[in-house]
Amino acid sequence: MPGENLTRDEARERAALLSVDGYEVALDVRSAVGEAQGEGPRTFRSVTTIRFRCNEPGASSFADLIAPSVTAVSLNGRDLDPSEVFDGSRIALEDLAADNELVVDARCAYSRTGEGLHRFVDPEDGEVYLYTQYEPADSRRVFACFEQPDLKAPFRFEVRAPEEWTVWSNGAGELADGVWRFAETKPISTYITCVVAGPYHYVTDSYQRVFEDGTRLEIPLGAMCRKGLAPHFDADDVFLVTKQGLDFFHDHFDYPYPFGKYDQAFVPEYNLGAMENPGMVTFREEYIFRGKVTRASYEGRANTILHEMAHMWFGDLVTMEWWDDLWLKESFADFMGAFANVGATRFKDAWITFANRRKAWAYRADQLPSTHPITADIRDLEDAKLNFDGITYAKGASALKQLVAYVGQDAFLEGARRYFKRHAYGNTRLGDLLSVLEETSGRDMAAWSRSWLQTAGVNSLTPQVLLSAEGRVDELAVVQEAAATTPADHSQLRPHRVAVGLYRRTAEGALERYARAEVDVEGTRTVVAELAGAEAPELVLVNDDDLTYCKTRFDATSLATLREHLGALTDPLARALCWSALWNMTRDALLPTRDFAALVLRFAGRESDIGVLQMLHAWTGAALVHYAAPEWREAGGRLLAEGALRELRDAAPGSEQQLAWARFFASVAAEEADLAVLRGLLEGTEKIDGLEVDQELRWTFLTPLSAHGAVDGSVLVAELVRDDTASGKRHQVRCLASRPSDVVKAQAWAQVVESDKLSNALVEATIAGFAQPSQRELLAPYTEKYFAAIERVWAERSIQIGMDVVRGLFPSLRDSQDTLDATDAWLSAHEDAAPALRRLVLEARDDLARALRAQACDGGA
Repeated sequence: MPGENLTRDEARERAALLSVDGYEVALDVRSAVGEAQGEGPRTFRSVTTIRFRCNEPGASSFADLIAPSVTAVSLNGRDLDPSEVFDGSRIALEDLAADNELVVDARCAYSRTGEGLHRFVDPEDGEVYLYTQYEPADSRRVFACFEQPDLKAPFRFEVRAPEEWTVWSNGAGELADGVWRFAETKPISTYITCVVAGPYHYVTDSYQRVFEDGTRLEIPLGAMCRKGLAPHFDADDVFLVTKQGLDFFHDHFDYPYPFGKYDQAFVPEYNLGAMENPGMVTFREEYIFRGKVTRASYEGRANTILHEMAHMWFGDLVTMEWWDDLWLKESFADFMGAFANVGATRFKDAWITFANRRKAWAYRADQLPSTHPITADIRDLEDAKLNFDGITYAKGASALKQLVAYVGQDAFLEGARRYFKRHAYGNTRLGDLLSVLEETSGRDMAAWSRSWLQTAGVNSLTPQVLLSAEGRVDELAVVQEAAATTPADHSQLRPHRVAVGLYRRTAEGALERYARAEVDVEGTRTVVAELAGAEAPELVLVNDDDLTYCKTRFDATSLATLREHLGALTDPLARALCWSALWNMTRDALLPTRDFAALVLRFAGRESDIGVLQMLHAWTGAALVHYAAPEWREAGGRLLAEGALRELRDAAPGSEQQLAWARFFASVAAEEADLAVLRGLLEGTEKIDGLEVDQELRWTFLTPLSAHGAVDGSVLVAELVRDDTASGKRHQVRCLASRPSDVVKAQAWAQVVESDKLSNALVEATIAGFAQPSQRELLAPYTEKYFAAIERVWAERSIQIGMDVVRGLFPSLRDSQDTLDATDAWLSAHEDAAPALRRLVLEARDDLARALRAQACDGGA
């Protein structure tokens, strides 16, 4: 990534100097099909005209472009020598006039990494598909621009493409004389412009709404995917959620959707979940389900659709000035995804998923050495790329959920409405949002912001219960602590609006809440006066209803109750919160892994919320791999496999629970008898009533069979013949890399680390197969190789591939003090390495150190 960075200071200086009036971008992508011409990367022609003003005539600045070559550059009619003004990532602009026109004719490269204009060849039918992905700063790989969010402008795109293709962009398009021309956009940032092109399967619908004043709004809707996925594409459900979301946001935002049409493209080899390009939202195509999935998958897709839709207002209409305030859009969209799911769709339990899944992401990120305030200090684009994390998204959304509890939903939404109207098509900072919320709530938002947005780390809340001689609550207090592993400058206690719930078993054995009080927790100890005199509780839940962001702890009585009666908790959100708290205790080496696994084996079979059940399976699998004492791992795996197979056989035929237990059983199967069950299910010699072994489940079963050497390469070749699709190829690559062989590992390593020939999706699949928990000794030689390679990989590869390699190949399965020492040695010897690279290694080191602490806790059990 040499020379491609952009600092905040440079962006501020350029924004103070320039304002942009408009872009005209002409792309010719006919070169996407047929044989590549010449040596080097396959390229396309990009001609960009930028009209902009400079408030200091005579000053100098630069435009951004990453391209293999530039054919011509002209500034205000004056031809410039590309060899003199273009350095590979910037075009120098000298002696600017008050009004300027820059024209750049370049050959830009198609992407294989999902950054810029990505080109995908479908192995099923040979068709070529293109789409763009830019955030935070990859539009400069497609056209010359001023690549920063606060230099907004209207865009006009035109695209020449192969005759049989359709092309889409942010605005409505028309084909005339072999050129697709698109309506000019509203003023938007470069990173949310978009082009999608190819023989996509395209379905249409429309949304209509009549406002109170009689105004009618009609939004053309479209949804698309590769032709090979068309038989699986449930566009009707996508449109249903889309219309429900548009109704919901119009009801609450009081600002009509401003970007004309609303297309949604499900695209291959996508690095993200989705991207909020106005009028042209892109999603990873894995949201089109080729096999049976649980309700949780549909809920997750709906959440993502609504998250991206919320961005049309939070992020696209009003955009952060610089990436420091990335949370201004991502935290809001993450909150709105769950808020709208509950308020508008069939997924009424979305806050349970938020508490259980999204917050787990935040809790992990907030305890890493790289933790940062929600409003982060983003020095440059590399920092920005790494800050699309659990803090910016899920902790920020949790803070907003706390804010809604603090100021009230009406004041919060009225603040949002004023924010949109006041800053439409503009850029904002933190203070712009706080000022409207102060207006609508009457609260001191500066104090709330200091506590929640401008500090890092997660607090823990623990109940203290004193009982009277009569067995009633004499005093109940909530004790607040800063995380012990948090750096000193983050050890801040915060105000928390919480609900404290008291639970007892009924005569029928159900564990139910009989008392609840809301209280503002301040400082180290807060007495909940309202609960004095209540009957003695068997369980105290200090963040009942999940109003705040914290780690919940238990007193001794509550923990003992959960060990025996967790399955008797009747409220699904309370259950999810207890499971989350127990998982945090396991990660924090306060609860032995074998105890957590025992709780899962005892109670998970009764879990009614399928998303919670699947999260428990993921946590338990991770605990066995990373947090179990080495001497207990084999026995623990055996217990989990036995329990999973028992639940699989006992589950209702054809149920979601049956499918979830089948997947979990495959993930922990290691003994020959268990592998034989999987092989039998694949071959049809083993039957479990109601379990349909579709193609996706076949690959799920083949993964452990490959990793344990129970099938050879010929079986995987035959399976690809059976499923000769892009999805099948990714699955096969993962399974091939997972085989227990020195030769296989060396080949996989070389394909990812020593070569850049694999696409981003196949790099991801190879890495996923490379490191298998059953192959710890086989991976021993790669610790030294990893530390020898990562600085070179970071320097030579795109930031996305660099992140995949550095994170994915860290020797976490070589979980010993020796690996920790090797990591420390690399960090000591590379203090001048790129800060983003050091951050990734520091995070991996922290995960390893946490694993060793948890293993020690489990070993002491």
